[in-house]
Amino acid sequence: MYVGEEAIAAGVMKNLTAEDYVASGHRCDGHLIAKGADIKAMMAELMGKEQGLCGGRAGKMHQSAPEVGLFSANGIVGAGIPLGAGHALYASMYAPGRVAVSFFGDGGANQGVFHETVNMASLWKLPVIFICENNGYAISTRFENATSSKTVAQRGISYDIPGVRVDGNDVFDVYLATREAVARARAGEGPTLIECVTYRVRGHHEGDDQAYRCREEVQEQVEHNDPIHRLRDVLTGELHWTQEEEDELQKTVEEQVMAAVEYGQQGTPMRVETMLDNLYAANDWVEEQNQ
Repeated sequence: MYVGEEAIAAGVMKNLTAEDYVASGHRCDGHLIAKGADIKAMMAELMGKEQGLCGGRAGKMHQSAPEVGLFSANGIVGAGIPLGAGHALYASMYAPGRVAVSFFGDGGANQGVFHETVNMASLWKLPVIFICENNGYAISTRFENATSSKTVAQRGISYDIPGVRVDGNDVFDVYLATREAVARARAGEGPTLIECVTYRVRGHHEGDDQAYRCREEVQEQVEHNDPIHRLRDVLTGELHWTQEEEDELQKTVEEQVMAAVEYGQQGTPMRVETMLDNLYAANDWVEEQNQ
């Protein structure tokens, strides 16, 4: 579901350490992989197995990997925005030098919680970077039909923070913008809003008939704006990346993915009697419901 947006996760995460925090949204797979999460445990989670990142309880949209700093993915549009700011508040109080990143889409940028959180983060100079993955559609609604401002980035002016718009399909563009934002945050200079303009190649969900756009539009993006193909062009044209090197990398990745699939398939299904474990604080009613 993150197909076409890979450059954003890669460019952002390259600037972070395992101790930095990330709050993701419903399209969290790319963020987890780029932050260093165990893809075997990810696959097991998708299959509802006990060996999954969250013991099979999180499914697709609520995965977390605190061991690499990704504490929260969220299926509610825009809900990760304040969670990232919360991580940043903790960092400012108890872990100076760490930063947090909140990922959200262009639809999430129109939620009230976006404005509330960015205002507070600016006021308190929280070390947080707000990453808007603007893929052009909020489910089926085009960006220009739902957002009065020409860009999301220009909203930074209203909150007295830098607002930057970058090519979200250019991993180098994303990396450089994030590097500057992270440096500002670590130095105590407060948040930055980065709008990454990209394109969602797949539907909003697997059953999406995508009646809101034509096949030619999607094909144009796949053929001329795919972030992986664009990176390949740079590697082969400027860094002399060879076909043999690409084939070897492709082989390694395919082996890792197939091993993850096999691991997930062989895992133990989550047991009904432990379904509520680690979801709620210990209370009598939880024990009663388990019984």
